[in-house]
Amino acid sequence: MEERLPADFCGTASRAADLHAVGFEGRGPPMRMEVLAMRISSALFALSLTSLASAGAPAQGQDGPPAWAYPVNPPNFQRAPDDGTIRRVPDSAAGFTLTQLRDLFAAPDWHPEDHPAMPEIVAKGRTPDVFACGVCHRADGPGGPENASLSGFSAEYIIQQTVEFKTGLRMNSVPRVATDLMIKTSKAITDQELKEAANYFASIKPRSNIAVVETDTVPKTHVRDLFLAPMDGGEKEPIGQRIIEIPENVEHFLSRDSRARFIAYVPVGSIKKGRALAASSDLRVQCAACHGADLKGTAVAPGIAARSPTYMFRQLYDFKSGARKGANSDVMKPAVENLGIDDMIALVAYTASLMP
Repeated sequence: MEERLPADFCGTASRAADLHAVGFEGRGPPMRMEVLAMRISSALFALSLTSLASAGAPAQGQDGPPAWAYPVNPPNFQRAPDDGTIRRVPDSAAGFTLTQLRDLFAAPDWHPEDHPAMPEIVAKGRTPDVFACGVCHRADGPGGPENASLSGFSAEYIIQQTVEFKTGLRMNSVPRVATDLMIKTSKAITDQELKEAANYFASIKPRSNIAVVETDTVPKTHVRDLFLAPMDGGEKEPIGQRIIEIPENVEHFLSRDSRARFIAYVPVGSIKKGRALAASSDLRVQCAACHGADLKGTAVAPGIAARSPTYMFRQLYDFKSGARKGANSDVMKPAVENLGIDDMIALVAYTASLMP
């Protein structure tokens, strides 16, 4: 199958492989992935490998964003071909082929009983530039470690963040294809479409889909389609200064099952330390001052309870690095500027362990 990419997408071989992974199925000018990779200079290729080393390595330097929090597919990443098999997930009568699951303009709806009727923009998007919101964020908005869970956010907050993607205020500390896709969508979506999508996701009650496990050792992992997955063989390694968040069932998550669950392995003692940090007498760090006593959100700040700790770590890191600006940055920057990597890990381990 010939891959097609939008004309304005460019970057390293790693990002080309990332686009291939998320399933960009032919909505723009044709360009085979092999050709795109050949056009990238060897210098950029080497830089991408050096700056974002294997996310599975327990040793992490402190000179830049930790690779485990910003997974990037290797440049030679290849998706499995579609053999025509109908994929299934538990407790669903639906079935989809790999080609259907990889279509960014058709959100797989495994469990329609879990949510109201999806607006057209959530279910199908609008070709060629507005991807179906329900593909990346799933049909009822739980998302995954690679992006945000939208259920439980207010419509106003969802709209605000989309506008900040559009205007360049919300970026990442390192390039990420998920952000590239979000920026492209934000620039093309209409105000009415955005309002419909935001109201839809805001109407859905969030649910917990993460088990936080404190441990000294974790499964060895590799990057699989922009997220961490356990390697075959069941080998273990020290967790080090990391969060290792993996799907309970990789194939169900790859099938975009909105009921997919995750295990987030965190260093021993993280939850207790995070609880203490969140309740600090220092108002700059005290999460409840803005996000509410139960961290489920207030009129001025979003709920942060029960959200992916990998996603939440990136937000703290991006606020600290200055990559994420916008309406909340003036409050968040002072809150995170004195936090180290271990502090951020502890905070998001604690918030992920709460009920939504």
